[in-house]
Amino acid sequence: MPTTGAPTNWAGNITFSAARLHHPDTADELRRIVGSADRVRVLGTGHSFNRIADTDGDLVSLDRLPHRVEIDPGKRTATVAAGMRYAQVAQALHAEGFALANLASLPHITVAGACATATHGSGSTQRCLAAAVAGLEIVGPGGELTRITRDDDPDRLNGAVVGLGGLGVVTAMTLDIEPAYDVAQWVWTGLPLDRLDDSFEEIFGAAYSVSVFTDWRSGEGVVWLKCRTDLPGPPAPEEPWLGARPADRHHHPVPAMPPLHCTEQLGAPGPWHERLPHFRPDFTPSNGDELQSELLLPREAASAAFAALRGLGERIAPVVQVSEVRTVAADELWLSPAHGRDSVAFHFTWVPDHEAVMEVVAAMEEELLPLGARPHWGKLTSATPERILSSYDRAADFARLLAGHDPAGKFRNAYLEGYFPTG
Repeated sequence: MPTTGAPTNWAGNITFSAARLHHPDTADELRRIVGSADRVRVLGTGHSFNRIADTDGDLVSLDRLPHRVEIDPGKRTATVAAGMRYAQVAQALHAEGFALANLASLPHITVAGACATATHGSGSTQRCLAAAVAGLEIVGPGGELTRITRDDDPDRLNGAVVGLGGLGVVTAMTLDIEPAYDVAQWVWTGLPLDRLDDSFEEIFGAAYSVSVFTDWRSGEGVVWLKCRTDLPGPPAPEEPWLGARPADRHHHPVPAMPPLHCTEQLGAPGPWHERLPHFRPDFTPSNGDELQSELLLPREAASAAFAALRGLGERIAPVVQVSEVRTVAADELWLSPAHGRDSVAFHFTWVPDHEAVMEVVAAMEEELLPLGARPHWGKLTSATPERILSSYDRAADFARLLAGHDPAGKFRNAYLEGYFPTG
C-alpha cells in the first residue's frame, strides 16, 4: 500500500511533491505499480541535495524488496538487488571472501542511486562506483523487464548505468568483484596547502584511497590515507611527511565533530568495507544540518583549481563545514563526470543556509567551469543544464537512449526535462 504525506530527502532541504510513496514487497508488485502509473521516480536513501528524485506522480522505494547477492566466482561478478545499501552488499560479499574495488564515504547509500549519479570514492587508480557495473535489470514503462549487459552491448551499458533515473526502475545490478583485502587507515594533520600543488602526485599516490580535508582559508589540510595491506605502505608514521604530522587520535572529517562513528584509524588493519568509507555502517547520519556540492575537473586542471579556491577562501570558509579533495580515474560512462579523463574532485559540505551557500557555489563555478568542471548530478549547482551538458560529448546519445527506453516520458521529471527536454 502507498503511504501519504510529504517525504523529504536526507538533508531535509527538499520536500518531495509526489502524491504517493510506494514500498512494494515483491518484483511483481513493483511491475504493477510502474505499469499503472502516469509518472514514476525511484527514491533511494534520499542522499541527493537537488530534485533529481522528485516527481508529481508516484515515488517508489525499493527498500522492502528481497535482498539478493548472487556471486559468480568464475566471472568475478555479483548480481545484487539494486535497492540494497552498499554496507549490506559489502558484508555479504566479504562473508564469501570477495570485495568491491572501492566504496563511497558513506556506506548507507543504495547501489542503484549511487551508480545512477556516478557517485565515487577516492583513488587515482579507482573509477567511480558505477564503472563496476557489468549488467542492469530495469523495469520499463509498461512493467516489462529489460536486461543490459557488458557482454551483449557494452556501449549501451555505458550509456545506461549513469541513467539519472530516466530509463526505468533498476531492480538488480551485476557488479565486478575481486578477492577480499584488508586496509589500514592513517590520518596526517597540518599539511600546508601549498603542498597540494607542489606535491600533488606524491600526496594522491601515497595510498590506495586518499582524501584531503580543508576549509581553503586556514592554509592547512588533513590527509586521510587508506592503504591496502597487500600494496606498498604509506609514509612512515613516526616521521613528518611533506610538513604534515601523523595523528595520535581519531579524526572526523568535520573538525568540530566527534569521531565516534568514523571508521577505524591509527593504522589498525581491517576488512576493506570497514575502512574505505569514512563512516561506520551502524551509524546512520542524522537528517539536516548540511548542504553539499561537488565539482570534478580534469586532473591537469588541479593546480589552477587550487589557486582559484584559495583565492575564494575568505568567502568559502564562513559557510563551509569542510571541503574534501579526492581523485577519480577516467571511465567510459557517458554521463560520468569522470568520463574520458582522470579527475580531481572538490566536494563541499556546507552549512544549511541555501541562499548564502548558493552565492559561494556560483562564485566557485564561475572560476572552475571554464577549467572543465562538471558538477555531481545529485548535488547543488548554479550552472545551467546547457553549460553542464556542453562538456559531455555523449549527451545527445543519452537523449536518444532516454527516448528509446521511455518514449512517453513516464520516468521523467522537471529535473530531467531541464537537461533532456522531450520533443
